[in-house]
Amino acid sequence: MDFIEGLPASDGNDKIFVVVNRLTKYAHFVAIKNTNTTKQIVDMFCRNIYKLHGFPKVIVSDRNARFKGNFWKEFYHQAGISLNMSSTSHPQTNS
Repeated sequence: MDFIEGLPASDGNDKIFVVVNRLTKYAHFVAIKNTNTTKQIVDMFCRNIYKLHGFPKVIVSDRNARFKGNFWKEFYHQAGISLNMSSTSHPQTNS
């Protein structure tokens, strides 16, 4: 999971929430606003990703502060999801 930022606004959306399934390489792109709260992004995840694939066992993401907040941590815990944070100096986290 990650965000594509710095885009020109379109219908009020200025970011893209990207989720890629590592097994199938299928990518989901969800337009969001910079002002979306973490709860709204989790809701978008559930409406756009969960409904098609169920909850993943592992989520790999960069160290974006949005993914490390208390709401996400509780969501991961309640859903039984393990979070792996990647970094540029340890690309093996992505595999």
